[in-house]
Amino acid sequence: MRSSRKVVVVSQHYPPDHSTTAAIMSAIAERIAQESEVMVVSGMPGSARAPAPGRPAVVEIRNWLPGKAALIKRALAEALFTGRIFFALLSRLKRGDVALTVTAPFALPYAVAAAARLKGAKSALILHDLFPDVLVMAGLLRPSSLVTRAMRAINALMFRALNAVIVIGRDAEKLLLRYGGMTPDKIRLIPNWATLAPGNRPVSPDNPFRKAIAARFVVGLSGNLGFTHDPDIVFQAARLLRDEGEIHFLLSGWGIGFARLKELQATARLANVTLVDRVADSELDALLSSADVWLIPYRKDVAGVSVPSRFYNLLAAGRPVILVSEPEAEAALTVSESRLGWVVTPGRPDQLADAIRQASRSQDAAMAERAVATARNFSPERALASYAALVRELLSNRDVERTV
Repeated sequence: MRSSRKVVVVSQHYPPDHSTTAAIMSAIAERIAQESEVMVVSGMPGSARAPAPGRPAVVEIRNWLPGKAALIKRALAEALFTGRIFFALLSRLKRGDVALTVTAPFALPYAVAAAARLKGAKSALILHDLFPDVLVMAGLLRPSSLVTRAMRAINALMFRALNAVIVIGRDAEKLLLRYGGMTPDKIRLIPNWATLAPGNRPVSPDNPFRKAIAARFVVGLSGNLGFTHDPDIVFQAARLLRDEGEIHFLLSGWGIGFARLKELQATARLANVTLVDRVADSELDALLSSADVWLIPYRKDVAGVSVPSRFYNLLAAGRPVILVSEPEAEAALTVSESRLGWVVTPGRPDQLADAIRQASRSQDAAMAERAVATARNFSPERALASYAALVRELLSNRDVERTV
């Protein structure tokens, strides 16, 4: 029997947007709608949808979406969107409802938590990135700056108001518990999942992304390269390996980091580097099957701040991973625990080049099987069932308690 209370899923990104966040939030909304009334408040043009039995209704909020490189315009657009969301929720939330949101844009959770508190609703946050730590990590804010301290003070108020915080990595809890408004009983670990079906894809010379590459061993990079990523370490490693003809770099993606790679390659013109712009979703499987090993290059201090969603698809394709990260970060823990690849110290291109050499000479054929087996543990069915269970608790009159 459906509750009279509803769940309001708030996300700037929602289909027809093709981002990972849009896909995740859509899957969560669709799963919860099997049991409860769901309204999605979206900032994506073309996302509006009338209610239907067992499906979420989608309300579209007017939104301006400048390019990610236009930082000032983007900040203004996100501030306007956050304000519109706040007032939209004041008119749509009722006592006992549940508001579920995500950290994109970073100010959105503040508006959702405040609106929910004012309306007597409960609220939950999916913590994909922890701010201001992400901005400090990217070098955009100083650790002790006035803006950083102000954001941490606002975070403390928000965490006190939230009823649950969903983390996607084990490394986030330590940072969250530094906030006075955060308590262990509010934290739930629900990792993201692979969107590709897990299965070992053999390397094929007929792969469309590999045909023009003569090298025996291909090192891949794919996805959005944002402020938390370090494109320079990848290019510096390629420069160090430029005379080793059996190793080639296939770099694909988008974002400011990929633009940086284009700039570097335009100047250096390394023969062992091939750049490919963002591929369509229909080509992702072929792309991830084209390389022998995949890179995820983070800047320092990533632990607890960000978890790469692309990581699970790389494992699903049956590929080892070379992760530039602190060893205590979530993805690094998974790589080490299951022997899925190599973990490299941030800022050390020499170590990255050495790890690539080791990968090119590795005789551990079972690494691919372990990657696929690990990806199966991060299934959408398991994650979405956890979201549904959490929402059932929040919709009840009981306080959320941690379950083991």
